[in-house]
Amino acid sequence: MAKTLHRLIVSVVVSALASIFFVAPAASADVSPMIVGGTRASTSTYPWVVYLASTSGSQFCGGTLVKANKVVTAAHCVKGRTPASTRVVHGRDDKQSTAGTVASVTRIWVHPSYTTATAGYDVAVLTLDRNISSATLPLATPADTALYAAGNSALILGWGTTSSGGSASRYLLKANVPLTSDATCKSAYSQYSNTSMVCAGFPQGGVDTCQGDSGGPLVFGGKLIGDTSWGRGCAAAGYPGVYGRIAPYYSVINAQL
Repeated sequence: MAKTLHRLIVSVVVSALASIFFVAPAASADVSPMIVGGTRASTSTYPWVVYLASTSGSQFCGGTLVKANKVVTAAHCVKGRTPASTRVVHGRDDKQSTAGTVASVTRIWVHPSYTTATAGYDVAVLTLDRNISSATLPLATPADTALYAAGNSALILGWGTTSSGGSASRYLLKANVPLTSDATCKSAYSQYSNTSMVCAGFPQGGVDTCQGDSGGPLVFGGKLIGDTSWGRGCAAAGYPGVYGRIAPYYSVINAQL
């Protein structure tokens, strides 16, 4: 997929320029999404959104604080990484500031069935070296089927690029995108599976997650319903963003918490 491949290249290049900290594993080679068509947002409003960074501070993915010391992100963001090479930054709108907390990671759990993002199971849990005093975001459960109804206007957040192949955002951005039907997503992507994925985006495109947003939250009904996963290009007409569907993973994620 053009979007996912392009996202990975951008993520690796940015990170390499910063510190040569990470060689992406082959399993990640089809992934990595910033918010296109978004507006400025604040971590004071969305205190559970975080970003992942290298030890030198280079941001490469997003995540969601779901417990004081636990972050949900995408498996493709951390597959092959070591806890020692990964940091989680909380409470920092501006990546060039020193606000907030920088936590070290002590453990990385990747869904055992994960191979590539386009095959599903693109979810991971990070354990932090400290408890962060902050509101957390509840996980969608298997009973929350109504949260996934087509047309629901879901929130996306991230520090990624504002156009496909563009520059990463200095600031946290947000946007709202409608969830699509399974049929709509399947017509765009043959790999789509509603047991592990959910799509969101306008038919005409224009608003989407993009490079650097991977692992960040898809939110509706006050719950984490998805994590930014993959797609073709960014905000392209007819190609919605694809997100890991959190509800089916509730039990395995909760076991990590």
